[in-house]
Amino acid sequence: MIAAAEVKRRSLARSREVARILRRPLAALAALWISGVLVCALFAPVLAPSNPLAQDLTSVLAGPSQGHLLGTDDLGRDVLSRLMYGARDTFLAVGEAIGVWLAIGLCLGLLAGYVGGWVDQLVMRLTELAYALPAIIMLLVVLAVFSNNDQIAMVVFGLIMSAGLARVVRGSALAVREEAYITAAKVSGLGAPRIMVRHMLPRLRTLVIVQASVFAGLALVTETGLAFLGFGPQPPNPSWGGMIADAETVLQRQPWLMVPPAAAIVLTVLAFGILGDAVRDASADKRAGRVRSSMPGTTASVIGTVAPPSEDAVLSIRSLTVAFPVGGRLVNVVERVDLDVRPGEAVGLVGESGSGKTVTALSALNALPAGGRIVSGRCVFDGHNLFGLDPATLRRLRGRRVGFIGQDPMVSLDPNFTILALLSEAIRSHTGQDRRAARDRALDLLRRVSLPDPDGIARRRAFELSGGMAQRVAIALALAGEPSLLIADEPTTALDVTVQAEVLALLRRLQAETGMAILLVTHDWGVVASICHRAAVMYAGQIVEQGLVTELFTRPQHPYTKALLAANPHLAEKGRPLTAIPGTVPLATEWPAGCHFSERCPIATPECAAAPIPLVTLGDERVVRCIRAGREEFVETG
Repeated sequence: MIAAAEVKRRSLARSREVARILRRPLAALAALWISGVLVCALFAPVLAPSNPLAQDLTSVLAGPSQGHLLGTDDLGRDVLSRLMYGARDTFLAVGEAIGVWLAIGLCLGLLAGYVGGWVDQLVMRLTELAYALPAIIMLLVVLAVFSNNDQIAMVVFGLIMSAGLARVVRGSALAVREEAYITAAKVSGLGAPRIMVRHMLPRLRTLVIVQASVFAGLALVTETGLAFLGFGPQPPNPSWGGMIADAETVLQRQPWLMVPPAAAIVLTVLAFGILGDAVRDASADKRAGRVRSSMPGTTASVIGTVAPPSEDAVLSIRSLTVAFPVGGRLVNVVERVDLDVRPGEAVGLVGESGSGKTVTALSALNALPAGGRIVSGRCVFDGHNLFGLDPATLRRLRGRRVGFIGQDPMVSLDPNFTILALLSEAIRSHTGQDRRAARDRALDLLRRVSLPDPDGIARRRAFELSGGMAQRVAIALALAGEPSLLIADEPTTALDVTVQAEVLALLRRLQAETGMAILLVTHDWGVVASICHRAAVMYAGQIVEQGLVTELFTRPQHPYTKALLAANPHLAEKGRPLTAIPGTVPLATEWPAGCHFSERCPIATPECAAAPIPLVTLGDERVVRCIRAGREEFVETG
C-alpha cells in the first residue's frame, strides 16, 4: 500500500516539476521543437512526404510549393524528407556523444570529489591531459583510421569532452560531500558507491542537466560540421551537415536551399540551451526557502603510541589529539583526551561551545571535518581500533554497531528521499533484507520511536516534519542497524523544552530496552542529570574533570565545573541575574601553555599558567585536571 502510494507521489512530483518547466513559454516552445524533431526522425519512413533519395530532374532547385513544402535540391530531391531522414543520423551521433560524456564525466567527477586524495589527483591529471589534446585533430585521426565513421568519432568526442564535466562535477561534489546528510549516510555504514549514486548524484542533477544541454548543442554543431566536411553519411544519404554542403555549391543559384538545414541546426541548438536554463530555474524555484548547511567528511589519520584501552569499555578513547590546518600549520583543537563508555552506560560530554566536544565525538567515528587530522591516539570499539581500520571494515561498523545522531536532523536527513526510503536504505545495507522486509522494519522503527501515524510520516520528506518528528526519525535511522553504541551530538539543542523531555525519555526507554551504550554531547546540565551515569567536562580541547554525575553535581573539583554548574539556567532564581562565566573559550591558536582555563579562573595563580597540568586521579571514577584538585583550600575558596 505504501509502495503504491510512494510511486503515485513520485509520479505527481515529476509531473509538477515538468509543469514548472513548461509554464515558461520559451521552454514550452523549445520542448515542442525538440520533441517534434525527434518524432520526425524516429518516424521518418511514415511521416516523410517522399523518398529522400528519389530524384525529380524536372523540378530542380525549386522553392517551397504545395508538392514540396521546403523545396527541392540540385537533383530534385525533397528537402523536407531529407531533413527528416538526416535528423536520424544526427541525433544518433549526438546521443552517443552525450552518453559517453555523461558516463565518463559523472564517474570521474564523483570519484574525485567524494574520495579525494590520490584519486582526485589522478582524475585532475587525466582531465588536464584531455584538455591538452586538440579535439578536432583527434577526431580527424579517428575518422582516418575508421573510414569516415562519424559514430565512432562522436564517441571519441564525448570521451575527450567529458574532462570538462568531470571538473565541474568534482567541484560541486566537494561541496556536497560536506553536507550533514552525507556525513549521516557515511556514519550509518553506507558504502561509497551507494552514497555517491543515491545521495550525491540527485543533488547534482540540475547541474548535470544544464551542462548536458550545452554539450548537446556543441555535439550537434560538431557532428554537422564533420558532415559538412564530408566525414558524415556519404552521398546520396542525407545529413544536416551534408545538406549545408550541397546548398553551399548552389548558393548563387538558389539561396533558399541553405535556409532549411541551417534553421534546423540553429533552432535545435537554441532549444537545447533554453531547456537547460528552464530546468535550472525550475529547480531553483523548487529549492527556494530550504536551508542547507554543511557537515564534514572523513579524513585520514596518523596514529601515535598511546596508553592501553580499558578492557571493560564498549568504547575506549586514549590520548586523542586532533589538529586542523590554520594559517598553513596544524593547530591542536583536542589534546590527549581519555574517555571510556561501558556497555549499557550513558556518558555525557559537557562544555561550552568551542570546547571540542563535537570533534571528539566525530573522531570516535573517524568522521572528522574536512582538513582534520588525528595526530595521535586510539579509539577502540569492540576490539577494533577505529583509527586504523580500512574503509570497508569501518563502514561495516558504522550504523550497524555504532549509531550517530547529529545536532540538526533537518540537515542530516537527505531531503531528496522520503523517510521510508532513507530508513529502508539503511536497513537493507545493514541486514541485507529485501524491500518488503525493510519497509516493514522501517515502519516498526517509526512506531518504536513513538511517532504518530508512521505510515503517513514514512511518505514525507525531512522538510515536511516538525523538529521533534525529525529528531525521532534521526533516532530511528540511528537504530536501524541495532547498534551497541549510540553517539548523540546535542540531540535536543534545536527543540523546545517539552519536546526535549520527550526525546530524552525516548532515549532512556530505548537504552533500557536494547542495553546500548550512549555517548551524549551536550552543554545542558539538565540533560546530563536526566540521562547520564557519568560525565566528562571539556574545556578548550581538554577534559578537565570526569566522574559520576552525582559527584560532579554535589562535589565538583575543577573551577570550570563549578562555574558551569553555577551558570546552569535551570538553577536560576526569580529576581536575581543569571550567573555567567566571564570571557569566552579561547581560540586554539591562543591557548596558554598551562591550564587552558587559567585566564578565566577566579583562583588561578602564576603556577597554573606556567606548564601543562596533568590529570589527577581522585578515585576509581574521578579524574581532575587542576593543581588544587582534592585540596581543602580549593573546596573552601573555589
